[in-house]
Amino acid sequence: MSQQAWLNAAVEAAQVAGQVLLDWQGRFSVREKSRANLVTDADEASQTAIVSRLRQHFPDHSFLGEENLNERGSSHEAVWIIDPLDGTSNYVHGFPYYAVSIALMYHGEIEVGVILDPTRHDLFTAIRNGGAALNGSPLQTSGETRIDRAFGMASLPIAANPENPAVRRFLTALSTLQTVQRTGSAALNLANLAAGRIDAFWSSSLNVWDIAAGALLVTESGGVLSNLKGEKIDLFAPSLLAASSPELQQQLTNLFK
Repeated sequence: MSQQAWLNAAVEAAQVAGQVLLDWQGRFSVREKSRANLVTDADEASQTAIVSRLRQHFPDHSFLGEENLNERGSSHEAVWIIDPLDGTSNYVHGFPYYAVSIALMYHGEIEVGVILDPTRHDLFTAIRNGGAALNGSPLQTSGETRIDRAFGMASLPIAANPENPAVRRFLTALSTLQTVQRTGSAALNLANLAAGRIDAFWSSSLNVWDIAAGALLVTESGGVLSNLKGEKIDLFAPSLLAASSPELQQQLTNLFK
């Protein structure tokens, strides 16, 4: 099966899921998985729609996702990694910054990635060694190299206290970068970094489904990925630093030591 076939199926599934999220807006119920960690009927309906659509094309593939999804197919080397609603708290409060994120890992490599922002109709796509695009137009990071001119995004742990290292890291960045924000959707942060809209994003509390598709978007648009120490990233470990250029990545690594 070709990368393009995988990508086409992921786009199709993301668009179906995006419509599910829009249809559920305002009529869902909300539960807490843990303190301030929300899940909605919409999350689960979106995930069901994605898996159903992808399984039609690839019945032997495996699936890994946020909402208790861990299904082993006969083809263990092909795993779809799914976040059906990245930015659930935003969605619950009607803040339009959330996304559907779908990636395919094949033999340990992320081969395709799709992130859909259903409220803006922004469709971000990437193919390994094939580039990244937004609604069909090629993407490139901003290329920003100076930390004092950088627009950074941070992901903070749910219900983090003031002494949490991630909070201290955020405050350190706040006094060094030009702008630092926290938005609540790692997938869209990575997609927007790939699109040149922001210059850096970091986190110490994410899961693989939050970042798999976005990581491919960043590298395929010329960005740099590492863990917070500047080492090779492990998508299954909660340490991520994404930057628009190697120079900025190095400055941020030094800042966070």
